[in-house]
Amino acid sequence: MNRRMVLYLIGQMMKIEALLMLLPFITSLIYREDCASDFALTIVITLVCAFAITIFSKPSSKVIYAKDGFVIVAMTWIILSCFGALPFVISGEIPSFTDAFFETVSGFTTTGASILSDVESMSRGLLFWRSFTHWIGGMGVLVFIMAINPNVSDRSIHIMRAEMPGPIVGKLVPRTKDTAKILYLIYIAMTVAEIIFLLLGKMPLFEAITHTFGTAGTGGFGVKSDSIAGYSPYIQWVITIFMLLFGINFNIYFLLLVKKTVSALKSTELWTYLGIVAVCITAISINIYHMYDNIGQAIRHAAFQVSSIVTTTGFATTDFNLWPTFSKGVLLILMLVGACAGSTGGGFKVSRIIILVKAIKREFTHLLHPRTVKVIRYEGKKLDEQTIHSVLTYLAIYSLCLLGVSIVLFIEPFDIETSLTAAVSCFNNIGPGLAGVGPVENYAAYSDFSKIVLSFAMLLGRLEIFPLLLAFSPSTWIKK
Repeated sequence: MNRRMVLYLIGQMMKIEALLMLLPFITSLIYREDCASDFALTIVITLVCAFAITIFSKPSSKVIYAKDGFVIVAMTWIILSCFGALPFVISGEIPSFTDAFFETVSGFTTTGASILSDVESMSRGLLFWRSFTHWIGGMGVLVFIMAINPNVSDRSIHIMRAEMPGPIVGKLVPRTKDTAKILYLIYIAMTVAEIIFLLLGKMPLFEAITHTFGTAGTGGFGVKSDSIAGYSPYIQWVITIFMLLFGINFNIYFLLLVKKTVSALKSTELWTYLGIVAVCITAISINIYHMYDNIGQAIRHAAFQVSSIVTTTGFATTDFNLWPTFSKGVLLILMLVGACAGSTGGGFKVSRIIILVKAIKREFTHLLHPRTVKVIRYEGKKLDEQTIHSVLTYLAIYSLCLLGVSIVLFIEPFDIETSLTAAVSCFNNIGPGLAGVGPVENYAAYSDFSKIVLSFAMLLGRLEIFPLLLAFSPSTWIKK
């Protein structure tokens, strides 16, 4: 392992985080809030630590190995969350470091789970930072540094593969740096587009920006206690559509940009994702029709919640905890499914489900016809056995981790629906669950120990398990 390079890149990312904090600092100055000084102090602390790390760990070799990529990603996300929590603690608006760490991890991992019961009482600067962490974490903090760092080499694809969600991550163009740039340019363009559409719906600029950050990162932090419920149907439809768009694999947008429309529209994952969404919206709309004034309102709420849950965003227009058991069951299944690979959404991912279904189908065929050799294809290409094996392995580890987090939460004095959906929600980076952690509730009642466990569950889910497990494995650090 190139340890000095690992530390050096972590220090570089801390510098980037300090610079990014200038935006909420400026926001605080605009609104003349006291938290401006808290951001200034945090920026100084972060920069001092960052320069100390980079000065004493300047690498002689800039080679990044696969193992280094996993460790860099895992440790960077933890350290950025620790420093990102400081403004909340220093300002006293979230005095407990455990609570502030939970809130910040929830932001960076685009989960949207919160310990706050009165969001509207917070200062604008901290609300901006809280939502901005979604936008930073949505595409990936290290993908960002690869996009702007002139010294990035093609070996940095190991970082991208460790941070980007999905079973298959490759380059859009030959150079890794250019791939990162393309991803962020698409991300920024879609962000700007949503802000414009929300402004056209007469949403105030500050709220348009913060809600767009939450939508783009598929995170779900808002600035209102009722999430999106108080806004007009137009705004709710805009956010619904953009949540779905940010849940699509960004490779599709790249193909459309380079005018490979046929290739983009032939995507199995895209049509499976849209098919799941359409079926679930239809089923829930029929099931909740009797609860609303008309079918249009039922469809709007169903479309919003299905889009919010399948993309793991976590916004809400209504308390779906009051919906019939069937509708809540559909939402619970969507919590596990998640969005497309290569999107800003979380969950197990549609691509893995497609590969699993194909693998199961092949196994049945093999049982009936033992001599048959069937090749599994995905997006028109033959899948190698290593990819199929990795998906099956991921499912096993995913299930064990989810079970482990659930067992820890069962110690708490809450009903099984609350604890189970809290584990599913945090592990899949969704935010709200059901019952005691539903859309109008929060996670404040959990103990500090459970909040730390849930924080690491959010990190496990966002980084797709392996980087965090490898970073804490003794064999990773022991020289052989």
